[in-house]
Amino acid sequence: MILAGGRVDELNVLTYYRPKSALPFGGFGRVIDFALSNLMNSGIERVAILSQYRSYSLINHIGTGAAWDMLGRNRGISILPPYIGSDQTNWYRGSADAVYRNIDFVQYYEPEQILILSGDHIYKMDYQHMIAYHREKDADLTVGVIRVKPDQAHRFGIAALDDEDGARGGRVTAYWEKPQEPESDWASLTVLCFKPEVMYRLLNENQNDVSFEFGRDIIPRLMKAGGRVYAYKFCGYWGYTRTIEEYWQSNMDLLGQAPLIDMEKWGFRTNLDHRGIRDFQPVVVGDDATVHDSLVYNGSVVDGTVRRSIIFPGVIVEKGAVIEDSVLFFNNHIGRNCRLSKVVADVNNTFGEGVVVGAEAGQQAEAVTVVGWNNIIPNQVVIGEGATIYPLLGSGRWKKVVAAGEVLR
Repeated sequence: MILAGGRVDELNVLTYYRPKSALPFGGFGRVIDFALSNLMNSGIERVAILSQYRSYSLINHIGTGAAWDMLGRNRGISILPPYIGSDQTNWYRGSADAVYRNIDFVQYYEPEQILILSGDHIYKMDYQHMIAYHREKDADLTVGVIRVKPDQAHRFGIAALDDEDGARGGRVTAYWEKPQEPESDWASLTVLCFKPEVMYRLLNENQNDVSFEFGRDIIPRLMKAGGRVYAYKFCGYWGYTRTIEEYWQSNMDLLGQAPLIDMEKWGFRTNLDHRGIRDFQPVVVGDDATVHDSLVYNGSVVDGTVRRSIIFPGVIVEKGAVIEDSVLFFNNHIGRNCRLSKVVADVNNTFGEGVVVGAEAGQQAEAVTVVGWNNIIPNQVVIGEGATIYPLLGSGRWKKVVAAGEVLR
């Protein structure tokens, strides 16, 4: 069960028209592709995606599930949006409520274990190792955890462990959801493996509460009841991508001689039919163009300079333009002599001639500048670093200089 329906306020305009899980990533994929690729590579072939917020782009991307080899008699991907019925009149009220509303779907398949995943994290994991540990310990619940920096621990669900199995994991002795003063640095990955009967009971009991979240409600309830809760330690790369800065950094982690994220080695899959990625012409790089330490994908035309950037299909970079430390989504058009530094630009934007976004020439941008989709930015406009540009701004909304950190809407 993949939790994939939410929007994250910190990602601002990038999630105005799509859930976070459907956010483009890495030049041709989507964030949810990491969870789906992990499932495929782990041999888990019966998958449900719980979607609620602006589901169209996610539904369109998943398609039949064939991209992840999940199409057949005994395998498949089902998208489960909220519904109105005789006893259900609300939207999903939280992650636990979303699963509760679809217990009939789960029970139909009579599972031996139920795996609950977040659809918006970037990592490679063989879930079979965690499931094997869960069975070995006869656990009611096994939580995937990763060690985080102590000053960041307050952002996560945090578990204290007895380390009875060393590097593999141990029993959870205490659990706190986003504590103000964390007493441990083992954070939940939002990878949860349940005994089905335990999960059914907990979700039924939770219906009498006022909150309906796995971290805030379900895990503490099981801990209080004395359930067998274990933690499985994960020590690989994990991209949380909850903020603009984290999202940008995870994309940058694809670059360099030894990238932290290697999608080919990770067995990454995506739906190449979505947005016609499969059918784009090869990249065209002009005679005077420069591309350095970047990922530039089919359908792009580069006649300018691209450094340390991720360029999605359909992007055009005209002569004299310089793109640095940036992520440009599908079908952006960068005009002559533009300069973009540490920018994330959503789809279908046109940057007029001489537009400057981010840091000035010769300076290093510190904050990420975000440009929402479907904007036409007039010639010679200057947008300061850390600014946020809302989608679909009319021509009358633009001014010659957008200050650093300003929000233009």
